[in-house]
Amino acid sequence: MTMPALTAEAPPFELKNQDGEVVRLRDLKGGWVVLYFYPKDDTSGCTREACSFRDNHDAIRATGATVLGISGDTEASHRKFAAKHNLPFQLLVDDDHAVARAYGAWGMKSMYGRQYEGVLRSTFIIDPAGRIAAVWPKVKPAGHGDEVLAWLREHAR
Repeated sequence: MTMPALTAEAPPFELKNQDGEVVRLRDLKGGWVVLYFYPKDDTSGCTREACSFRDNHDAIRATGATVLGISGDTEASHRKFAAKHNLPFQLLVDDDHAVARAYGAWGMKSMYGRQYEGVLRSTFIIDPAGRIAAVWPKVKPAGHGDEVLAWLREHAR
């Protein structure tokens, strides 16, 4: 599955957050959405990335954007991860990876010479009209929140 192109309509989704509440993309229309896909709760890279979004969260919110993290982990795992690292944004459960597939954030990976399918660490910014405004197809976890904030400050007006 390929990633949606810039200006394409963002694939719709309806997923539960860490508290079991349903989050729908259509309910966020009219505001900016930062949608980031990450492999696994409480692993080193994913923690660095989440904490980067946490540390920039107030400034990101000031641009009118909502941050949503998505992985295949359970509600309980998300709750524990969010509590442990004081994450002020929602983490969504994509247990069948359907949303990751729709965004092209699921595919072949390689570790220690072994090939396997998994979440491709990537971030999408969705504009207030529900279209893809920016894509980071290969995210480096450290400082990613800074990159996203800089983009929003320049474009989210």
